[in-house]
Amino acid sequence: MSDQILVSEYVLPHIKKLHAYTPGFQPKEDGWVKINTNENPYPPSPSVEAAIRDALGDSLRLYPDPRSSELRSEIANLHGLDACNVIVGNGSDDLLNLLTRAFSTIERKVGYTFPSYSLYPVLCGIQNSSTIEIPFGRDMDLPLLELLGCDAGILFFTSPNAPTGVGFSNESIRKLLERFRGIVVVDEAYADFAKENAVELVEAFSNLVITRTLSKSYALAGLRVGYALASAEIIEALDRVRDSYNVNQLSQAGALAAIQDQSYMKAIVGKVARTRDYYFDELNSLGWFTYESEANMLFTEPVNGEGEKGPSVALNLLEFLKSEKILVRYFPGHALTASFLRISIGEEGQMLKLSETIEQWLKNE
Repeated sequence: MSDQILVSEYVLPHIKKLHAYTPGFQPKEDGWVKINTNENPYPPSPSVEAAIRDALGDSLRLYPDPRSSELRSEIANLHGLDACNVIVGNGSDDLLNLLTRAFSTIERKVGYTFPSYSLYPVLCGIQNSSTIEIPFGRDMDLPLLELLGCDAGILFFTSPNAPTGVGFSNESIRKLLERFRGIVVVDEAYADFAKENAVELVEAFSNLVITRTLSKSYALAGLRVGYALASAEIIEALDRVRDSYNVNQLSQAGALAAIQDQSYMKAIVGKVARTRDYYFDELNSLGWFTYESEANMLFTEPVNGEGEKGPSVALNLLEFLKSEKILVRYFPGHALTASFLRISIGEEGQMLKLSETIEQWLKNE
């Protein structure tokens, strides 16, 4: 019998060091209030299910349209662009991966703001790209001077930001684009909940990429569809490194139906935003510092019944909520986030239970 190959010897050194992205906890049983992963609490447009049912049948034995052509055209129409300015992916994570693959190496660094979406450093680790972390201050304003001063070839930041929900103005983004000599990726996963977005800048700046997802405002996290808007030259580069059939046939059909039903999307976004604003005021009334959010989440610094705050207080509330089958998200790895909890906006019943449970925690403290 021949000697067994030691597989670990063949794993690339930078992959051995990689810490994979950790999604929010996904409970297996019923009964949880799941407000930890920024999912939409409401179902998608009824037209989505109808479109997927229509797509079922004998055509499933065939490959899907490799370019998602009809979907690209519909997205282009939505944003007043041409189809050559659009690429569709398996969630916006797919597009972020393609951007990292196409525009970064060890020599060509990736810059990203922090705290932000924790997938960015993971994608850089997979690519073995060098990184530059640009920290926010406590105010969470976009650190323009630091971004302009870094020597990255591509920058990533989320607007509105995750996990804070803080939005950035087009004026700030324009100032960055005018002076930064590289690719700027504005990750607009939560743009439909925000006061403004950067789409109007796409035609003016050839180095701008906007990524979007249908997971949040369109309530399609399970279908895994996202898209990017950029110059034709950037889209062409991303198409070169894209998997040939990166979006399946049913996802294309469902996404197309969702985008065509803008009135439904805007209605559920409005419901989420109204709930968000109500509970923003409620958390502030408790004396908890909470960032003003333009996303579908609230980032809040709990204060216990003794008037104490800090990482131990945030962790204590996290564990108390979990004992009551309520899931929120905690980011203990940095001083700017360790005293806070991120609360995804749920439907009214979920948020009411959260509020009542926080009252119970305050009395027990």
